[in-house]
Amino acid sequence: MDPIYIEGTNRTPFVSLDPTGKFTIRGRSIHENPSKFFDPIVEWIKLYLTIRQDKIIFDIELEYFNSGSTRYILEILRLLRENSEENTLIVNWYFEDGDDDLLERGQYYESILKLRFNFIEFE
Repeated sequence: MDPIYIEGTNRTPFVSLDPTGKFTIRGRSIHENPSKFFDPIVEWIKLYLTIRQDKIIFDIELEYFNSGSTRYILEILRLLRENSEENTLIVNWYFEDGDDDLLERGQYYESILKLRFNFIEFE
């Protein structure tokens, strides 16, 4: 299985999905058409989940994302949670010092997904 690497732009995030189980999404996600961007990512993850062996570490380092992106991020997290054994999925949610909105969004996802996040503050 080949990894996915997508360079970020001012409207789309950097994405790295590695078959070793290291996933990263970083930057801004303000797509006009989020399905065009996220559908191939969701499909790759679905395929990965049929063959994976190890734990998954998912680093989410988004500085801003719109409502269209929110739907896909939640879908990806739900897909990973539903297809992972306890303690095999680690979600690291990065937020900038003082960005209470982003922290609260992560806490909201954590509560509705019933999944433990590691909240990592940076300056």
